Amino acid sequence: MTQQGVRWTADQVLALAPDAASRRAGGRLGAAGPWSEVGSSDEGAVWGLCKGSGSEPYQTVVDVSDMSGPAYKCGCPSLKFPCKHALGLLLLWAVGDGVVAGAKAPDWAERWIAGRRERAEEKRTAGGSGAGTADPEAARRRAEQRAGRITAGATELEQRLTDLLRGGLAGAEQAGYELWEETAARMVDAQASGLAARVRELGAIPSSGSGWPVRLLEECALLHLLDQGWLRREQLPDGLAATVRARVGLSASADGPAVRDRWLVLAQYDTSDTRLTTRRIWLYGAQTERAVLLLSYGAAGRAPEPALPVGLALDAEVSAYPGAGQQRAALGEQFAPPAPTELRPKGATTSQAAVRYGEALRDDPWLESVPVTLDQVVPVPDGDHWQLADADRDTALPLAPAAGNRPGLWRLVALSGGAPVKVFGECGHRGFTPLTAWPAGPGGAVPLC
Repeated sequence: MTQQGVRWTADQVLALAPDAASRRAGGRLGAAGPWSEVGSSDEGAVWGLCKGSGSEPYQTVVDVSDMSGPAYKCGCPSLKFPCKHALGLLLLWAVGDGVVAGAKAPDWAERWIAGRRERAEEKRTAGGSGAGTADPEAARRRAEQRAGRITAGATELEQRLTDLLRGGLAGAEQAGYELWEETAARMVDAQASGLAARVRELGAIPSSGSGWPVRLLEECALLHLLDQGWLRREQLPDGLAATVRARVGLSASADGPAVRDRWLVLAQYDTSDTRLTTRRIWLYGAQTERAVLLLSYGAAGRAPEPALPVGLALDAEVSAYPGAGQQRAALGEQFAPPAPTELRPKGATTSQAAVRYGEALRDDPWLESVPVTLDQVVPVPDGDHWQLADADRDTALPLAPAAGNRPGLWRLVALSGGAPVKVFGECGHRGFTPLTAWPAGPGGAVPLC
């Protein structure tokens, strides 16, 4: 990727866009018209001046050689990251028709590139320098104190669930969301952020349409199970106990052995609320043939890092987090920047996907979904909904309700054209959510989210 002439595809560039509006605006700037003094280096930097609404053009520079994904700087006032100018510059570069030729970086770009790489090297060499300085006894006491607060919160939550069921589920609709928000606040006070998040989800169910009492009872049962798992964690197998600790909100370090592989970026997408933006990146190991999840967070309004375009591969190490059936991992040492690849993950049938989710629930009963690549499936309508049907079998998986409202569904239908395709996504109790697809013949990954 850092060598002149090795470019990304337009889809890989547009996958970096923070929203649909930025994707459209960046697409309009992916032509030579508004740009001047564009160039690129063998080390992986791209720069240019883009004419904007002001008297001076915007200075835009992107470093695509960063191990954790591209970095950007632009003189525009946009609060989006990357901005439309950075996206447009990358699209212009991705075309590879000579418009963005090799050149020496101008001073304003060179200063930023050199400073950024110097800071990255300092951070890399300083990593771990503070290890071992913490007081283990003080850390143990803090852990015990927090565990005691969570236990008190879980005990209180059990009583509130008991009161709800004793009074009848109809009372939840009459009480409104305030009851759940107050309960969630109590869980936050108990330092049980995982319990607080699940309680807030309960509050939205009574107004979620037909059949809400059944859904509320199901979620109350799962919350009760998590409460009991915490209160009896000493009796659980080590793997399940670690899963319970993670689910109630206790953070842990990725202490699994480092696994080096060539990791394909399967999907990247963000979800946001008023407080936080969460980024999920799915990777697939060419040798290990396993999928792992990278999670990162950013304050509301700011995109998390890293940013890894779909369809690239990186030579790197990852370490798993503790917990039975845990898919989350931490990205460790990277030995080369992400680069384009023809690698595709191995696929499964729709029946195998359903079995895989069922087996995963034994290790983690609170698991929403598992990563699955479906091979040789065709998107077909099923009344008011859609499903993915095996091309050579009489089986299918329904798409999750939310997936039917996404533009990515129509990209998938267009890519298929009635022919079988390979699709990666998340398979859970609500159905299958497609995230990335590959055509039957040659062609790169097509992001659907």
